[in-house]
Amino acid sequence: MEGRRKKREFSEEFKRQMVDLYNAGKPGAEICKEYDLTPSAFRNWHRRINASGSSKIADNRSKEETELLNLRKEVKQLRMENDILKQAALIFARRS
Repeated sequence: MEGRRKKREFSEEFKRQMVDLYNAGKPGAEICKEYDLTPSAFRNWHRRINASGSSKIADNRSKEETELLNLRKEVKQLRMENDILKQAALIFARRS
């Protein structure tokens, strides 16, 4: 049984070239085989590039998705700060 494939990085230009080949009529399965790409990665590139012109996830998020991510980060930070303050209050209460 083979192990997991090592993660490879592809340039934005390469991704666009692959999507351009597909949009020009070359079958996706053929592109994946020829360039040793996973079908899921190729499908994601195709979907994102055709939607916004970029294959990056951040460039394809809606305003609501971006706001939700930011709010989740803020909640996590505030919970951590709250836990720290609770611990500090316990320590100071024991000293009194």
